[in-house]
Amino acid sequence: MSIRLLLADDQALVREALCALLALEDDFDVVAAVGRGDEVVAAAREHRPDVALLDIEMPGLDGLAAAAVLAEQVPDCRVVILTTFGRAGYLRRAMEAGAAGFVVKDAPADVLADAIRRVAEGERVVDPALAVATLAAGESPLTARERDVLITARSGATIAEIAARLYLSEGTVRNYVSAAITKTGARNRVEAVRVADERGWL
Repeated sequence: MSIRLLLADDQALVREALCALLALEDDFDVVAAVGRGDEVVAAAREHRPDVALLDIEMPGLDGLAAAAVLAEQVPDCRVVILTTFGRAGYLRRAMEAGAAGFVVKDAPADVLADAIRRVAEGERVVDPALAVATLAAGESPLTARERDVLITARSGATIAEIAARLYLSEGTVRNYVSAAITKTGARNRVEAVRVADERGWL
């Protein structure tokens, strides 16, 4: 029996290359490929894949959020996060979202194929080096609100703009920013965003 696959990646070249690569395996059948995170659930409902391979950074909905929605609405479809970003925080969040596998894109093709087969059989598969890094990094120290503030600050928004977007007072935003700077060991807001992003906390 072939394993039905759904592939989601916003880069057309990568998406097409992965489709071609996976189609070379006798037991794989790529039944759908989409370029946006908010297209994943509809495609899964229509094509009923056994495994969905999701990139993290996608328009509409990121891969981690899409994984969480799939786990809730299409529970028979198991998720493998396939990403360029081998960050410890991402792995933790992927597991929390219900993903069964996490593979970095520079892994050899046979490693990816093996991960897909094992996930389809009900196993959890995680890149070993990333698993070690995740344990070493620990959990994110940021509160949900501190995370919201840093995500909003990513675009270069001012304190006033962050306050307006999150319906908070400017003083409250300054307090959250100050706490986030302390927790990330950064010198300023921009550096706090960068550090938190690199650790997969955002």
